[in-house]
Amino acid sequence: MRIVSTAIMLAMLAAVPACAAGLAPCAGPVEAKNVHVIRVEKNGDLVLADGRAVRLEGLLLPAGSRDHAPDYLAGQAIAALGDLASNRDVTLAVFVPKEDRYGRLRAQVFFPQTKDEPWLQVAMLRRGFARVSIAPDRRECASELYAAEAYARKKRFGIWGTGFYDVLTPDQLDGTVGTFQIVEGKVLSTGIKNGRAFLDFGRDWRRDFKVTIAPDDMRRFRDTGVDPRTYEGLTIRVRGFVDEFGGPEIEVASPEAVEVVQTPLQ
Repeated sequence: MRIVSTAIMLAMLAAVPACAAGLAPCAGPVEAKNVHVIRVEKNGDLVLADGRAVRLEGLLLPAGSRDHAPDYLAGQAIAALGDLASNRDVTLAVFVPKEDRYGRLRAQVFFPQTKDEPWLQVAMLRRGFARVSIAPDRRECASELYAAEAYARKKRFGIWGTGFYDVLTPDQLDGTVGTFQIVEGKVLSTGIKNGRAFLDFGRDWRRDFKVTIAPDDMRRFRDTGVDPRTYEGLTIRVRGFVDEFGGPEIEVASPEAVEVVQTPLQ
């Protein structure tokens, strides 16, 4: 059974009341109020009546075959997003920099007239139609989004009931290079070499799964008072695109990308 950490469980309990009164405090300044969504694109972007496109910050929708999963799951996610957001007025909360390289607003999206499910990202996560993907410069709502994802994973909603998006252990990563995965395991050893941190999950660092932190990203860990070497001996959950670096590797860019797990997978 998958059980989230105490911190995430507390965030889960706190998330709904915090949003019920309006925008989540973590979401950032309001960029636009009561703007109309005319449609949802196949890639998950919202298109507004004024012509702007909105990228849902903090979410990764299922990508079907690119995830080594059936395409129908991607279709279900887009359909659910369309049901939630199309032809509705929304409020956008946006931090600077406001746009991505394609000119899309990077927003947390809220429904100003809705009390039951006022936050679009949380609604998608709680239905099991997305995973959390935290950008290193958009870490403010990590705990709220993780809590929503954990709820759906526990209930086996959406993608979590299919087996294609299960949390993996370090020895289950064969054939996953190039895909976004969530991996949970015990850190056996840690180290820093040439400014890069290494979290090793196996005895042979040349072949076994590892998590790395680039020198430029180490600054975020220092700024938050987190020394990656303190993960040694802990069970953690990390997420990202799997690469190959003498074995499977995920590079993380901020402490929010690392969840310390109190009750590990059995």
